[in-house]
Amino acid sequence: MIGCGNLLRSDDGVGPVLLRHLLDRDLPAGFEVADGGTAGMDVAFRMRGARHVVLIDACTSGGTPGDLYELPGEEAETPPLEALGNLHSFRWDHAIAFARWLLKEEYPERVTVFLIEAETVAPGMSLSAPVERTMHRLVDLLMARFASEAPREAECASS
Repeated sequence: MIGCGNLLRSDDGVGPVLLRHLLDRDLPAGFEVADGGTAGMDVAFRMRGARHVVLIDACTSGGTPGDLYELPGEEAETPPLEALGNLHSFRWDHAIAFARWLLKEEYPERVTVFLIEAETVAPGMSLSAPVERTMHRLVDLLMARFASEAPREAECASS
């Protein structure tokens, strides 16, 4: 699980804030979290060897603040070619394509992206009410979904 975003731009910080809430829970076996912040290149390297990677970030697609979108990584993937001239523009969506190229057989079997529609990305350090509500719902959804996907002890012992 990689939370992306800028903590100093209000709702854009939802990814890293969500990770902090996950860390307050009992995470299922094999479940790891990483703060991807705004460093897309780091996101690509964090994906190495994972079976399933989940990326969480804010978006500004014109929807209602707090709307939650889930999509497969390949639908969110943006080729990084236009960002390579300026690595400050290298985002998580570029990281998916870059990681596929770089990691080859170590690329995750599955990448899932969750995006929460932002109300504001203006300078500030707190989430808007609709984004915060959705973030808490997403924490619960992720805990339920991944608890059911966690390897059982017998499966772990046999591998």
